[in-house]
Amino acid sequence: MASSLSRWLVDPKKNPLAAIHKKTIFGRLRKYGLRYDDLYDPKYELDVNEALNRLPREIVDARNQRIKRAMDLSMKHDYLPEDLQAMQTPFRSYLQEMLALVKKEQAEREALGALPLYERTIP
Repeated sequence: MASSLSRWLVDPKKNPLAAIHKKTIFGRLRKYGLRYDDLYDPKYELDVNEALNRLPREIVDARNQRIKRAMDLSMKHDYLPEDLQAMQTPFRSYLQEMLALVKKEQAEREALGALPLYERTIP
């Protein structure tokens, strides 16, 4: 019951409030030229750090460039020009598949009692 309720709450196709939230996030990310996966912090979640280390260099460089551009625009209290905003794809994922693989490998290692890929403690 609780899992079906939580799935309904976050599914934009079924819950109108989730659809409004997704549309709002889409607009805000598009104004700065970010993707949703850019919001994951590799220093906070070590699985994200490991997934980013496994991605090709050009994908990570593009991510870093988007983040730098967004910080620059934010400091200037400005947004991307409208023509560039129209080209943005905030919900095109580049990290989720690798992140799922890293989490799966970590769960397997923990189940087997092997050494983890990394220490789970964050200073």
